[in-house]
Amino acid sequence: MNRFCWFAIIALVATSTFAQEKSAASKKKKMPKIPEGVKVIRDIEYTSPNGISLKLDLYLPEKPTTEKLPVVMWVHGGGWKNGSKDNCKAAFLAAEGNFAAVSISYRLIGSGKWPDQINDCYEAVRWVRNSAKKHGLNGDKIGVWGGSAGGHLAALMGTRPFDGEEKTSSRVQAVCDWFGPSELLTMPPNTIGEKRTRAMVEKSNGALLLGKTVMDVPDLANDASGLHHVSKDDPPFLIMHGELDPGVPLEQSQKLHDALKEAGVQLEFVIVKGAGHGGKEFQTDTVKAMVRNFFTKTLR
Repeated sequence: MNRFCWFAIIALVATSTFAQEKSAASKKKKMPKIPEGVKVIRDIEYTSPNGISLKLDLYLPEKPTTEKLPVVMWVHGGGWKNGSKDNCKAAFLAAEGNFAAVSISYRLIGSGKWPDQINDCYEAVRWVRNSAKKHGLNGDKIGVWGGSAGGHLAALMGTRPFDGEEKTSSRVQAVCDWFGPSELLTMPPNTIGEKRTRAMVEKSNGALLLGKTVMDVPDLANDASGLHHVSKDDPPFLIMHGELDPGVPLEQSQKLHDALKEAGVQLEFVIVKGAGHGGKEFQTDTVKAMVRNFFTKTLR
């Protein structure tokens, strides 16, 4: 092999190594900053359905405490096909020493179909209860909080009982639902209309989640809708929705609010003025205080 070929190979290897290092550095930079006063235990495997490793991150106060900490579980959004547990909105609650936070992964579209996603959430709650003694947690006080698709799953964790027998309960004691779909049958991307053909609906996230369009499997769509599981024994709810949300209509949260209110469930409903589907309006100190106060009232 001549000298030119050797130089070419060395250059190719060096370029590949540099690209990998750059990619790794880029990923490292994207990791959200941990709030001051918080320590995190990352990538704890809590279950492995069909050999798929599902992990969670546990956020704890840095300062040791003898008190068993209530837990707030964060469920990420991303249309059930994207998103990551890395950006835990609930982490700030652990900074004050009054809560622990858990951020979970779950099977996304492509790895599982309904009801795999909610079953993973139930399993995460069981992990918290079964691991409570080891980590100084209060397994009797678990709240759940999610945004968008995560809000959809959080609402179901509060309304839809586990279908089957379980040695450890998966019921939660409080739910914070940020702009989650509550009724898949009436979500615009899942319905045929003036601007959406059946072929387009078949590619919607709702259809991919269920395996078929909501029109083809209405019972399954209702099973995946918190609105259709509301009962008087549901835990307290805090529902927050952007006034101008273009992704999940405000009506989705209004319907869930009305059903919970009619059932006599303790709840708060906050319409965030000027907000869309999440965004900076949901990151204000005022909004954080509302969330903190809700979990303080319901879990402490």
